[in-house]
Amino acid sequence: MTGSFQRLKGMMLRHVYVLKASWPRLLELVYWPLVQMVLWGFITRFFLNHSSWVAEAAGVLISAVLLWDTLFRANLGVSYTFVEEMWSRNLAQLFVSPLRPWEMLVSLMGVSAVRTLISVTPAAFLALPFFDVWIFDVGPPLMVFFANLLVTGWTVGLVVVSLVLRFGLGAESLCWLVIFLLAPISGIYYPIASLPDAVQYISWVLPSSYVFEGMRSVLFDGVFRYDLLMGAVGFNLLYMTLAALLFLRTFTVARRKGLLLQQGE
Repeated sequence: MTGSFQRLKGMMLRHVYVLKASWPRLLELVYWPLVQMVLWGFITRFFLNHSSWVAEAAGVLISAVLLWDTLFRANLGVSYTFVEEMWSRNLAQLFVSPLRPWEMLVSLMGVSAVRTLISVTPAAFLALPFFDVWIFDVGPPLMVFFANLLVTGWTVGLVVVSLVLRFGLGAESLCWLVIFLLAPISGIYYPIASLPDAVQYISWVLPSSYVFEGMRSVLFDGVFRYDLLMGAVGFNLLYMTLAALLFLRTFTVARRKGLLLQQGE
């Protein structure tokens, strides 16, 4: 069997042109190594300067992982569920029915809550026999942390859905990209105070930062800080309102321009 350089070149050019025409794909190529480098760089720097903290923090780190997964799954529960409707070319059929945009918005959040509970619950229970960590020792504040992260995940998911609705399936990778942008600056595995001063200002406008700081306060000091709770709730209400308005506005524009019928890349 003989090959053809022109055919090889043609196949390569096809995918190069797809990359060139899709900014989310180009962003994804650069994004993952950069986020991993920043996240683990902050973790390493904090642990090097606080080695005694590590010895006491096994339960805190595992609890942080479980709460982070709540945020991640809540986002995917909204954005990925919506993208599945686009993959199946089902949006136009849905909105030929009496379904209203706000009803879809609420249903996406409901599905997200169910998927998040299914995803996180087994890991939470298995942390006890595997690592002797019982996250429910946090007590009632755990439900507050869970609810706030759920709402934060919904907010990010609605922003992603709006972008996918506007730019098509070429932007579907944003389902994963956007949420991980919050990871290095949310203080998941280290206090916000360990971040550079300029980054701390950004961190303190994220609801997730207040949740993870609040979790450490409960586990290390046995104190539930209501000021952190109010910060998380306040920013969640603000961002959730803006995200819902963005989704409804984007949907209106998409319907006027016929984008509901043009669901490719």
